[in-house]
Amino acid sequence: MRFASEPAFAHDRIARVGVLLTNLGTPDAPTPSAVRKFLARFLSDPRVIEIPAPIWWPVLHGVILRVRPARSALKYESIWSKDGSPLAVHSIKQKSLLQGFLGQRLKTAGFAADLCPVALGMRYTEPSIASALDNLRAAHCEKILVVPLYPQYAASTTGSTFDALAAYLTRTRRVPAVRFVDSFHDDAGYIKALAKAVNDYWMKHGRPDKLVLSFHGLPRRSLTLGDPYHCFCHTTARLLAKELGLETQQWMLTFQSRFGRTLWLQPYTAETLAALGNEGLGRVDVFCPGFVADCLETLEEIGILGRETFLGAGGREFHAIPCLNEQPTWIAALTDIVFRNLGGWISAVPSVEAREQTQARAKALGAAE
Repeated sequence: MRFASEPAFAHDRIARVGVLLTNLGTPDAPTPSAVRKFLARFLSDPRVIEIPAPIWWPVLHGVILRVRPARSALKYESIWSKDGSPLAVHSIKQKSLLQGFLGQRLKTAGFAADLCPVALGMRYTEPSIASALDNLRAAHCEKILVVPLYPQYAASTTGSTFDALAAYLTRTRRVPAVRFVDSFHDDAGYIKALAKAVNDYWMKHGRPDKLVLSFHGLPRRSLTLGDPYHCFCHTTARLLAKELGLETQQWMLTFQSRFGRTLWLQPYTAETLAALGNEGLGRVDVFCPGFVADCLETLEEIGILGRETFLGAGGREFHAIPCLNEQPTWIAALTDIVFRNLGGWISAVPSVEAREQTQARAKALGAAE
């Protein structure tokens, strides 16, 4: 096996602890070609589409990638901002804010603020997970904490992130120590941040007749095969409703983003909104706790199509509550999650004198640097 080249080594270097945030990724532009490139990577992942390649690939390359990119590009164009894809914009800001919050936490605890650099890696687009790991290793990170920004574990998201990490490490000669946060669906800080996002919105816009908590869907067979995602979504929704002080009849959980004709986790968000509209419900608010940043699924699927579905069926008022994005309470909660999972890994930076002594000993033993 040929290993990738290692970062330059020096005996007096400061060993750091890296933090890698990961997310799904997004097309580089709202164009058919950019969307095709993104979908080709995303839908080729066997964690995402659990159909044997000889059956799936002719469908993917012969039908889906010929038709879907143009339609999806129009959807992306409808939510694209002047700064680019909302998911990318929010993810970059979250990474920068976490770096600041974490640096302050380290200083308060008596450590160097730059001891834990933070990097962002996308599963299917740039910046890639591999390039983010390259950057952390170049910064002399000998230990790396990986934090997929998927609160509820699913094999198709969190599991796929681990696959990308493992693939990178198989090409690495000096494998760093690694920790992996697989879920934070019931984290108290995360739940409180969700509740604050909802309450802040209601303080400005009033309260609805019904709150719909919409999570990304998965094929129903994923539950049968042992994926905990369905249970984790219900746990998050239950804890959030309790934090908000809602009665059972005031909220409900649904699943969105169904793909294909197979049975997916139910109830479906679109069908639920149509039914609520048919009932003549006055106002429905939809919130997506499983997305920590606004993206196509929240801004277009819920904010545009969900609104059209509900109002078109007879509903009178529809509100899509923004995701956590850069909310300070969420960044503080994310900092807490990171800091807890760094337990025992952080140590004081050696003094200049100690580093010089290490370098001198190495040179005495024949080291070049």
